[in-house]
Amino acid sequence: MSAAPPSGNDLSLDEILGLAPVIPVLIIEDVAYAVPLGRALVAGGLPVLEITLRTPVAMDCLERMAGEVEGGVVGAGTVLNPAMRRAAAAAGARFCVSPGLIEGETAGERAPLLPGIATATELIAGLAAGFTNFKLFPANVVGGIEALKAFASPFQQARFCPTGGVNAANAADYLALPNVVCVGGSWVAPAEAIRAGDWGRITALAREAAALGAG
Repeated sequence: MSAAPPSGNDLSLDEILGLAPVIPVLIIEDVAYAVPLGRALVAGGLPVLEITLRTPVAMDCLERMAGEVEGGVVGAGTVLNPAMRRAAAAAGARFCVSPGLIEGETAGERAPLLPGIATATELIAGLAAGFTNFKLFPANVVGGIEALKAFASPFQQARFCPTGGVNAANAADYLALPNVVCVGGSWVAPAEAIRAGDWGRITALAREAAALGAG
């Protein structure tokens, strides 16, 4: 079981990524689902919650979760530009996740940013911009475990949160790699369970995912 995160907004990105082995990647269609969903995931041992900015209500969901889910560390995903990062931080995001590198953005401004990379060239650019933590995306398309193994030697300072095609069947294989600190995935919050309000099922899935970090 992961330790409860400190209160306040004093966590670095390194600390946030180390809180649990799995970051739920959440697409929420109704604000009414936000708080019970967040509480169900935190109860199962997954305190770091990524709300993707892909729906009209996503920013409202982020604000509700950030304000009402005790023990949650709520961030924004699918952040595509500096304006979205500023808006997410204003809504209470404690971190941001982007599918790629955002020109001109650095790691420590506003909510700490986890940028996506898919190639060695992008990784070099990200390191030059001061990042050390990266989202490998889409992991299942760009080489997955084998790509991360290949990156390990030339890019020893880089740490990864692979996302895209990561699921209950392969998450442990990713987490066994020394340059992987956590994974991102949506399997812990299935859309049908959210729509049905089956928070018990989501807590159980979160508990199984949190156990991947044991030992």
